[in-house]
Amino acid sequence: MRTTLSLDDDVARLLNKESRKTGASFKQVVNHFLRLGLTASKRPARKPFVVASRKLGLPAGLNYDNIELLLEAIEGPLHR
Repeated sequence: MRTTLSLDDDVARLLNKESRKTGASFKQVVNHFLRLGLTASKRPARKPFVVASRKLGLPAGLNYDNIELLLEAIEGPLHR
């Protein structure tokens, strides 16, 4: 099918560059990238990746008020 298409200058430059790089005709390059764009838009959207968070509080009886005691309780008396 023959049709007239007006391209933005930057798009035409990119298509010409791809045509020279691959050795394919301008028509082949345009059709290739139109097919890529049209088939990509039909792909179903992926489910977003979600990280389940959880509270990582200190064990019972420990607090951050005295770091020296906290380190000793967690790592033992030879933590130094």
